[in-house]
Amino acid sequence: MQWYVVASLLTILTSSQGILTTLSQSNGGYKYDYATVPFLAEVFKLIVSAILLWRECKRSPPPKMTTEWKSVRLYPIPSIIYLIHNNVQFATLTYVDTSTYQIMGNLKIVTTALLFRLFLKRKLSNLQWMAIVLLAVGTTTSQVKGCGESSCDSLFSSPIQGYMLGMLSACLSALAGVYTEFLMKKNNDSLYWQNVQLYTFGAIFNLAKLVFDDFRSGFDKGLWWQRLFYGYSITTWMVVLNLGSTGLLVSWLMKYADNIVKVYSTSMAMLLTMVLSVFLFDFKPTVQLFLGIIVCMMSLHMYFAPPTTLVDLPLTIKAAPESAVEVSVDRKTDS
Repeated sequence: MQWYVVASLLTILTSSQGILTTLSQSNGGYKYDYATVPFLAEVFKLIVSAILLWRECKRSPPPKMTTEWKSVRLYPIPSIIYLIHNNVQFATLTYVDTSTYQIMGNLKIVTTALLFRLFLKRKLSNLQWMAIVLLAVGTTTSQVKGCGESSCDSLFSSPIQGYMLGMLSACLSALAGVYTEFLMKKNNDSLYWQNVQLYTFGAIFNLAKLVFDDFRSGFDKGLWWQRLFYGYSITTWMVVLNLGSTGLLVSWLMKYADNIVKVYSTSMAMLLTMVLSVFLFDFKPTVQLFLGIIVCMMSLHMYFAPPTTLVDLPLTIKAAPESAVEVSVDRKTDS
């Protein structure tokens, strides 16, 4: 399967994520415990990966699977980073409003490229760096509201702690993605075996969070397994399947493509979500949205197009015959 097919599927699934989550609400709230959704998504990814690994093991030759502890012990680290990242997100939202948080979230585009270059030693051309900056500018532009609105003033009026936490959140998000790509590419292990390890620890950490929430709330809502499927509807299950399928596609991109492709997919998904919201939720499009889409499309073309299509190279001049050269020299001396 080609990487651009997987990236397109990821864009579609990611864009529908927010829409499905909104549709799963009832009277402006959730009837189900939203913390159970990531846990079930991890279990779904684990089951799918285990089935695919089992099928792969029945073939000849069997897939490569590194079972040494020094290799396995690296796989909990992305889950730990994401766990810290989620807590930093909540802390950030105590200092800044939602609009400011979304705009600062675009910093992860640049931080991902920087860590991609520093840790994975992947070189980017000057045009590609310009394209990444344009992508960050385009996504930010699409999210900025009209300056006549009161929310525009709040962008630069938040406490310094909010901006520092926002930058930390962007760095943690980029670090988790770059480290995951490092894990997926550090050896020739089967993709499904690597997924089994990743999602086993992911399920364990999400389960630990559910248990921690039980103790923190004093078991007011009952034990975690009592509310695991409570309030679930068909739309809620679609959210779980969407989240799980998105994770599987991301792991494929990490193995066979790279983080930059994932960044472009998720950024385009955000713009697609805004466009779809115009038709589904009476979202009013703004000039900033259209400008942001244009800039992001230019960035997409600039990053992935061959350099020869972006720069007008000088035409090669064919060597002239000797007689023509002699004539031109004579004319020059006559003048």
